[in-house]
Amino acid sequence: MRILLIEDDSLIGDGLKTGLEKLGFTIDWFTGGNDGHEALLQTPYDAVVLDLGLPERDGLSILKDWRNRGQMAPVLILTARGDVDERILGLNSGADDYLSKPFSLKEVQARLNALLRRSSCVIKPEISYKNITFNPQTRKTFINNGEVILSPKETALLELLLLNRNKILSKETIENKLYSWEDDVSSNAVEVHIHHLRKKLGKDVVRTVNKIGYILED
Repeated sequence: MRILLIEDDSLIGDGLKTGLEKLGFTIDWFTGGNDGHEALLQTPYDAVVLDLGLPERDGLSILKDWRNRGQMAPVLILTARGDVDERILGLNSGADDYLSKPFSLKEVQARLNALLRRSSCVIKPEISYKNITFNPQTRKTFINNGEVILSPKETALLELLLLNRNKILSKETIENKLYSWEDDVSSNAVEVHIHHLRKKLGKDVVRTVNKIGYILED
């Protein structure tokens, strides 16, 4: 899933970006309020990690403007420990969850997965499709209880398809979800990932809709 990270602290930002990417997320990291604000207006992110104390433009101002514009991506705000009033104000301004600094990477991952499940109307922590089970927290995939080893991008693609079951996803949509602005994407990258998923999970697991995209359907 593609996450927008807006954090001006280089140590925290770099740690989150590096750690979340290792866990299978695609991360676009901005340190300034203005660039971070515009990023969500230009790109379909699955969730946002937003620090409130930012240069140029504070996080609450950004959040309020997004909501006023109808931008409904789930937002996890980062606050200093003990700033109760700030947390309440953030939630009342449209944030979906908050996390106090310092925090663990595993907690950020768990909260992001919870926000993504909620926005996709998925109740259970594991996502199942026919004989396939995927655990977003461990990033592991199973067929009939036997683990199948997928690459990080294959895992991200499977998760995207599972969360959008019965919806046709265009190649462009998939690229936008799997790759950050920094990535160099080959023209046939999506086709290669789809081929590998079919090889590992079954040739009929993903259906190609000619000239439109791909779908995981019941």
